[in-house]
Amino acid sequence: MTSTLASRLTIVLLTYNSAGWIERTLEHLTALKVPIIAVDNGSSDATVRIIRTFPGISIISLAANIGAAARNEGVRAAITAYIAFCDDDVWWDQEGLEIAATLMDMHPKLGVVNARILVNEDERIDPISRIMAASPLIDKAGIPGKVLMGFMAGASVVRRAAFLQVHGYNSKFFIGGEEEAVAWELADKGWEMRYIEDVTAYHYPSMQNAPYLQHYGFRNTIWTTWLHRPFPAALSWTWYVIKSSHKNAAFIKGLLMVVPGIPWIIRTRKVVSPEVENQIAMLDVDKKVGPDARRYCTPVQSTKVGTLQKNRR
Repeated sequence: MTSTLASRLTIVLLTYNSAGWIERTLEHLTALKVPIIAVDNGSSDATVRIIRTFPGISIISLAANIGAAARNEGVRAAITAYIAFCDDDVWWDQEGLEIAATLMDMHPKLGVVNARILVNEDERIDPISRIMAASPLIDKAGIPGKVLMGFMAGASVVRRAAFLQVHGYNSKFFIGGEEEAVAWELADKGWEMRYIEDVTAYHYPSMQNAPYLQHYGFRNTIWTTWLHRPFPAALSWTWYVIKSSHKNAAFIKGLLMVVPGIPWIIRTRKVVSPEVENQIAMLDVDKKVGPDARRYCTPVQSTKVGTLQKNRR
């Protein structure tokens, strides 16, 4: 069964200055016996040297840190139909990857499977997994799982053809909430996304880079909204994000970072279809009134950022 999975799925691992913990991650990932492509974002420590001690891992070493867009390099280098993304502090469960690949085999319009994320040794469920499990969106495609309009970049399995169709991650976003634009573009192209409880990713948050990402998440939320949503919805959601954000230094910096992107947004703005917008709007309501309603800055999309916010409140 493992050899079958190896012919269908490649792990694309994103690394950056992770020498302190990457060995543990690689021990888990190499045990899966599937192709691994490590894309290093210009690390200045021993990360790449440690990766090279693990035979069989393909390494793409970038000269500079380009954020989430580095994953695109790994996807382009892969030759399998499916890609399992993970960050340098995340690894996958073997059975879950089998389930994800089988679901994609069975459902040709399934573009993304998001895993349930278990955190640290006590394996507590990441809050974003609870939010996904409670998705109010209705399945119209006959595909198992909870319907999504977003996913976690470091804990998702994607169909390579679908990801490349929307050109992957835009380098302008760098990192922090970068998945939302890709997810909406996928949905607009007719691809389905699902949260599958039986697919598991394990996350041992390093927290090393989290303090430097908050402002990017705020900016990217605003950018994505204005790139793809109708004007009334974009205005309404922008006001909500600003109103509900923690008014800290990251908020101010993120707000200022929005401005230089305005000409680019005007040039490239492409509003999603009414059907996709209706689903996004349904989630707007859910985010505002639900018990796990998001707070910004940044969007609480992972335990890594969420824990940081909790410690600062």
